[in-house]
Amino acid sequence: MMNSAHIPILGVTMGDPGGIGPEVCAQALALPEINKICRPLLIGDLAPMQRAIDACGLSIGLRPCHTVENARFAAGTIAILEMKKLSATDLRLGTETALQGEASFCYVAKAIELALAERIHGTVTGPINKAAVNLAGHHYAGHTEIYADLTRTRDYAMMLAEGQFRVAHVSTHVSLREACDRVKMARVQRVIQLTHEALRRMGLPAPRIAVAGLNPHCGEGGLFGTEDREEIAPAVLEANRQGIQVEGPLPADTVFCKMKGGMFDAVVVMYHDQGHIPTKLTGFTYDHEKGTWLQMAGVNITLGLPIIRTSVDHGTAFDIAGKGIANPQSMVEAIKMATQLATGCRFLSI
Repeated sequence: MMNSAHIPILGVTMGDPGGIGPEVCAQALALPEINKICRPLLIGDLAPMQRAIDACGLSIGLRPCHTVENARFAAGTIAILEMKKLSATDLRLGTETALQGEASFCYVAKAIELALAERIHGTVTGPINKAAVNLAGHHYAGHTEIYADLTRTRDYAMMLAEGQFRVAHVSTHVSLREACDRVKMARVQRVIQLTHEALRRMGLPAPRIAVAGLNPHCGEGGLFGTEDREEIAPAVLEANRQGIQVEGPLPADTVFCKMKGGMFDAVVVMYHDQGHIPTKLTGFTYDHEKGTWLQMAGVNITLGLPIIRTSVDHGTAFDIAGKGIANPQSMVEAIKMATQLATGCRFLSI
């Protein structure tokens, strides 16, 4: 095990206090395996976290702090940077409120601030409710856009990873009609580059990337659309000229099977559902009889940022909030991924 001074400090945001974010954070941060690989600093509020600990039946305490410097990391406790944004009386489990949206936004903004100031080595985000954040007056489509704005990042992309199954998106939180309009050569080429850089950082020296087509059968020679031959194919050709090992456009109905079979290390997809559906089909398992998720595997990674950001690959699950049955698997994997990415960075003497 690494010396504690060289174990990365990760800012872990609690997510929306009314959702399952506090519960998955509590369960993940209670695991000895997590505390052996990183120093997790929870960013949130005491009341919802204590409520989550009790709901999950955990024997673990909260150790509040007001700065990174006075945080104390010890077995059996969770170091929490107390934001004082939400009290016990403000908590509304399973409901979107402006107060909870404001709190969850502030947790994220604080994590970004600390990472940009190099006080922490990476950030991991719990699930937020987009409607609640917008109710609070912060008009963003999601975490990815918040991070891009607050870090002043222009070129960025969302990657979902579940083991060796990885997808990077040309567009995410826009209408399907707008997503088609965003399939342009320059954007596709940039996402290929960001994907290549990310895979190398994950330890793959010669990544193999596939690019999914937009239209059925990649347009069938223009019969079903021209974007594949006019925008995607030239982007792939230019990426190859730059020394990136990439193929495409390939039909979206088979390219994921090829990646799952080991042919590719990642697929660049054109829009949100084209990438989210196969990844969640691979990583998620729902048991209708038990009314719970048996598996919630997968990590959300924002590419192109000046700081590290990983996240759970699921939402706030208001319907089960407070029941203590939320599956922490995605949070555990997000923390492990952030640790992997952070260990390639220089460490600070904190």
